[in-house]
Amino acid sequence: MYYYSLQPPYFLLFFGLFMSVTSGLALSGTLKAIVQKWQINSTENSPNNSAFKQILSVPFLGITVGVCLFLSSGLEIFGFPQLLALGIGLPMSLLTCLLVWLQLGSMLVFAKEQGMQSLDLDSLS
Repeated sequence: MYYYSLQPPYFLLFFGLFMSVTSGLALSGTLKAIVQKWQINSTENSPNNSAFKQILSVPFLGITVGVCLFLSSGLEIFGFPQLLALGIGLPMSLLTCLLVWLQLGSMLVFAKEQGMQSLDLDSLS
């Protein structure tokens, strides 16, 4: 017996995508502002890393919730039951966003210590 949803969650799919994209734009703007502050200020005057993580956490949480909604709704549209779609989408999106958060934090610390020129990968080839 196949499972067919009577009302697929198309609204949640588009809302999750919209939420992720707008939060991603906010995160991009915040990162650009942080980098510009680093370029203007010297390293002695730059604040600690925990202040930046607090600033970045709100847009990043928006991205995480949006990705979870998008992934769970997409799975449900393709025929997964609601609990199974949430059971797959929630851990997958949380784990992915956690790994991206850890990578972003390490890259910010690396850029703060070594300078932005150390992240230029085009000059290596």
